[in-house]
Amino acid sequence: MAQPRRSTGRRPGPTQTREAILAAAAAAFVEEGYAGATIRGVARAAGVDQALVLHYFESKDGLFAAALRTNPPLRALAEVAGQGDVHDLGERLVRRYLELWEDPVTSTRLLAIFRAASMSASASAMVAEFIGDEVMAPLAEGIGSENAKVRATLAGSHLFGTSAARYVLRVEPLASLDGDTLVAIMGPVIQHYLTGELSAAPIIPASATPPGW
Repeated sequence: MAQPRRSTGRRPGPTQTREAILAAAAAAFVEEGYAGATIRGVARAAGVDQALVLHYFESKDGLFAAALRTNPPLRALAEVAGQGDVHDLGERLVRRYLELWEDPVTSTRLLAIFRAASMSASASAMVAEFIGDEVMAPLAEGIGSENAKVRATLAGSHLFGTSAARYVLRVEPLASLDGDTLVAIMGPVIQHYLTGELSAAPIIPASATPPGW
């Protein structure tokens, strides 16, 4: 098979070129993982020179960060938070999150993100920053109550933990549980995090660092 023609300079249409590089990067991170994806491979797939990839994104970490924020599946949770009544938000969040994992396209991207976070400290930091900015912050805003950031983090952590057990590790009987049944079970739990009464124990501010850390 003929190899794509590579450019040694800036291609016409910088926006289209950048998008082509991002598309190639997203595919590389999904197919090869964070560790296996390379600047050279992404450049080859996009039909450009490595220097052009570095021109736009500076490094592999920069490329990953940009790809992470390009049409991210998890942004759908923020969209759910901005719709409807907060008093049934728990069930709606659970259902939408499970839908993302049941869809072959979005589940592949989610799996790549979680695997990257577990294999690289820099990728983990970028994923954490992305989730904070694109998921937790909008969710907290949608809750709009006292301790909203803590509530959003509790709900998100429960969802992420469930997906790890159900879709990544395939822990039974959770992995085989019917989706509607899981929504019925988890919905009230997530709703309690969002709007229920929290413990009488003092809540640590989101910016605070626990003693000894």
